[in-house]
Amino acid sequence: MTAHPVSALRPLRGVRMLSLALNLPGPAALMRCRQMGADCVKLEPPAGDPMGHYNKPAYAQLHEGVKVLGADLKTEAGKRALHRELARTDVLLTSFRPSALEKLQLGWRSLHKQYPELSQVAIVGAPGLRAEEPGHDLTYLADNGLVDGLALPPTLYADMSGSLMASEAVLQATLAQRAKGKGVFIEVALSSAAGYLALPRHWGLTLPAGSVGGAHAGYRVYPCKDGRVAVAALEPHFAGALCAAAGVTSADMRTMFAPATHQAIAAFLLTQTRRQLGKLAVEKDIPLHTLAT
Repeated sequence: MTAHPVSALRPLRGVRMLSLALNLPGPAALMRCRQMGADCVKLEPPAGDPMGHYNKPAYAQLHEGVKVLGADLKTEAGKRALHRELARTDVLLTSFRPSALEKLQLGWRSLHKQYPELSQVAIVGAPGLRAEEPGHDLTYLADNGLVDGLALPPTLYADMSGSLMASEAVLQATLAQRAKGKGVFIEVALSSAAGYLALPRHWGLTLPAGSVGGAHAGYRVYPCKDGRVAVAALEPHFAGALCAAAGVTSADMRTMFAPATHQAIAAFLLTQTRRQLGKLAVEKDIPLHTLAT
């Protein structure tokens, strides 16, 4: 059996997409859809997409293969350009607040009346009645308990997971349109995407007492002799191999949560270089990844 990545299968081949979404979640969703075979067009305001100004390499990667056009939607000429594109579009991607869409006469009722076969995927900050609230990736993560201390998260989790949900919504809209012959409206909220990512924490898995929150000695980040090592020896056979290397005689579940086991593994790893640990991982089949300090 041959496994194919979704992008190789190109399930959106022949689907025409128009995006009005700026910054990150919308363009990231469009990038995914383009990789799945969609024919993508984007209309940008006269000032362009802010991403194009503050991170040109990111903008270039996000828009590879996308036809980018300029249009001021507040002018009659811009509106005409928009509707020329809408007339040949299957899925419209937006990232405005609902009130802004209404001002642009792009509310779903109006769109659906003019273009019955058109679907819309609307990226918003929060769902339903909260869609008008101001927010950003950081606030959505904080609202879902995913911001610890004063450090910023290492990546834009809500934006990127929201973009995946939006590309998934495009697939759903395409299936629905093909089945029923008419377009559908799907709202994707970034706060909901953050909430989905937060489920393991809600379940207790990633809390300090959880098995992947630091309580299990085989699933932690430890210092080593010349850096750090991320160890993911969670399953019994992986934990057993790690414990054997560290001189711990037992590797049952109870042992792996014992302070003495944490101490023994930490002491052992501190004597090992990154190169030694890489060799150990291969020889003993232990899932680990070393990092520079």
